[in-house]
Amino acid sequence: MPASQQTQLSRCDWCLSDVLYQHYHDSEWGVPCTEDQKLFEFLILESAQAGLAWITILRKRENYRRAFSDFRAERVARLNTRSIERLMCDSGIVRNKLKIKSAINNAQKFLEVQQQAGSFSNYLWGFVDGTAIQNHWLNLQQVPSTTPLSETISKDMKQRGFQFFGKTICYAYMQAIGMVNDHTVSCFRHGECQSQM
Repeated sequence: MPASQQTQLSRCDWCLSDVLYQHYHDSEWGVPCTEDQKLFEFLILESAQAGLAWITILRKRENYRRAFSDFRAERVARLNTRSIERLMCDSGIVRNKLKIKSAINNAQKFLEVQQQAGSFSNYLWGFVDGTAIQNHWLNLQQVPSTTPLSETISKDMKQRGFQFFGKTICYAYMQAIGMVNDHTVSCFRHGECQSQM
C-alpha cells in the first residue's frame, strides 16, 4: 500500500502515534486467529506486556521470537534454570524473572490444553462457539478494558495453572487474536476483520 494512501486511511486512534503500531493495527490486530503457534506467541507477548505499554513489547517482538524458540511451545516448556539465567541477561526482552518463569509455565499449560482439547484453538474459540464477537464502537473511549467473558476465560485459565493472565490481559489477548473485533466503526479495518470470520 503506498505511503500516501496509508496516511489517508481512517484508523483507530490508539495506533496513530507510531508506524510500527500502524503496521500491527493494519495487518494483525483483530484478525481472527486459529493457528496454535500464533495463539501461543500472543499469549507470551500479552503476558509480558502486563504493566507496560504494548508498543514496548512490539519493539521487542523479534527479540522474543529469538529468545523463545520462534514461539514453539514444546521448546519453551523445556527451558530450565540455566535458561532463565540466560534470559535474565538478554536486554532484548523484558528482564522480569517472574514473567520469564511464567512464560515457561504457560508453555507447559498450553501443551496440556492442546492434549485435552485437540488444539489450544479448540479450547479458546469454544468460549465464543467459534465466532468472533463483532462490536460497533464509535470511539476509543467506548472500548472496554475487560468484559465478563474475559473474566470467565481468565478464571478458567488460572484454574488450569496459567500465570500473568488476568481479565484485562485476557481481553487485550482476545482483541489481538480477533476473538473480538474492537476496531472502531470508522476504522477501515473494522469491516475487513468482520468479513474474515
